[in-house]
Amino acid sequence: MKLDMFDFHLPEELIAQVPLEDREASRLMVLDKVTGELKHDVFSHITEYIKPGDCLVLNDTKVLPARLYGSKEETGGKVEVLLLKQEHDDVWETLVKPAKRIKEGTTIIFGDGKLSAVCTGVLEHGGRILKFQYEGIFYEILEELGEMPLPPYIKEQLDDQDRYQTVYARERGSAAAPTAGLHFTEHLLEKLKGMGVHIAFITLHVGLGTFRPVSVDDIDSHEMHSEFYQMTEGTARLLNKVKEDGGKIITVGTTSTRTLETIASRNDGVFKEESGWTSIFIYPGYEFKGINAMITNFHLPKSTLIMLISALAGREHVLHAYETAVAEKYRFFSFGDAMLIK
Repeated sequence: MKLDMFDFHLPEELIAQVPLEDREASRLMVLDKVTGELKHDVFSHITEYIKPGDCLVLNDTKVLPARLYGSKEETGGKVEVLLLKQEHDDVWETLVKPAKRIKEGTTIIFGDGKLSAVCTGVLEHGGRILKFQYEGIFYEILEELGEMPLPPYIKEQLDDQDRYQTVYARERGSAAAPTAGLHFTEHLLEKLKGMGVHIAFITLHVGLGTFRPVSVDDIDSHEMHSEFYQMTEGTARLLNKVKEDGGKIITVGTTSTRTLETIASRNDGVFKEESGWTSIFIYPGYEFKGINAMITNFHLPKSTLIMLISALAGREHVLHAYETAVAEKYRFFSFGDAMLIK
């Protein structure tokens, strides 16, 4: 299957640069995955498309303020560090700019010495292994010194850092937000619960690989990045019960979808308490084993994310929906509008 099959024209002005003041006020496109029929609505009306007994699955990962600005201890040269993955204890895989300045043994100072790091390993493409040193609690220092690592296509400054977090974010570890969940408010979630809709949480820590472009013409040759996921026994039990009772499992975002499909694929469609690393790549031809429907945002051309939703709703239906979204001036990407695939 060729990469160009997932391309579409996207005017740059449709890339949302700032979030709406009201999370629920985003537009909502509803796509019937069987017929391809489209309906236009607003996100606050999502309650009209979810029934009592259905289960909404949310990714409760929390984005780290993972971008740090420091200087080399020896020369004072400016250095930018982006935390990618915690290896163990205070040792992290990071991206460093300019990487050529940071060799093994180099010390970087942050925040007038509140935090420092020693380079203990050199990786490809600007990657560095850093061991951090500090007094106190690392995450509290990170909250004070770090900045939210917004996606590369967002050029505007974010005044309120919490707007790049879901209202239910609680498990620290992501380099990017599970953005389909940004549309939910606590009020909307309570309304769904009051209707008899089940709410379940999983965790998948989103890596920056989610923004990495596909660089091969034949997508069968693409290698997905790995991301850490976790499902509790309580969530697994709830999801299995919903399936047994005939309810629909509706994932919020590609991250929740990839987590459920990873676990269901390994266990013959059954959910189990599980944690580990997933590099599942879902594209047309994939047979879904865990989910029935999905809430998502509008994604980049030629991305693995548009391939995933094409696997669920059909490539032709998805591309027609995206052409309509462009014509109707929907807002795209992280701070953009939402789509329900039902």
